[in-house]
Amino acid sequence: MLDVMAQPWPWWISGILIGLTVPLLYILAGKAFGISTSLQEIGALCAPNSKLEYLRKFDRRSNLWTLVFVLGIVLGGMVASRLLSNEPISLLPPEFSSVAGAIQLLLGGFLVGFGTRYAGGCTSGHSLTGISNLNLPSLVATIFFFVGGLTVTWGFGHLLF
Repeated sequence: MLDVMAQPWPWWISGILIGLTVPLLYILAGKAFGISTSLQEIGALCAPNSKLEYLRKFDRRSNLWTLVFVLGIVLGGMVASRLLSNEPISLLPPEFSSVAGAIQLLLGGFLVGFGTRYAGGCTSGHSLTGISNLNLPSLVATIFFFVGGLTVTWGFGHLLF
């Protein structure tokens, strides 16, 4: 069994399992799937008396589960990397261990964070939850996530980095 777990799974099995996360989270917890709310949760916990309505009016108590969910994702990745692979995977590829790599990560993180807030959610929230709820803005957001990714990857990304 461990041998099966250590091998890469076909995309369609992983896709089905990820897709089942959305209805299971609705059925078992009555919650919508998404990751970006955890960043708002961290901000609200760190600045409970903030003047920003975005943080001040955030219901920290009912959204604490998002931090547990993200922690589970991180711990699950670490366990899989250490126990289910022949070679443990490093946190960062070697090309990001330089000053230029750190700048790329910082800039990329800022752009992803800005885009997530501007789009009203992250790729997992829009692409999995939004589209499964037949939400047209989520479909549009998902299309442009792909357009942006392809543009940077195959277009002008090599000119910047």
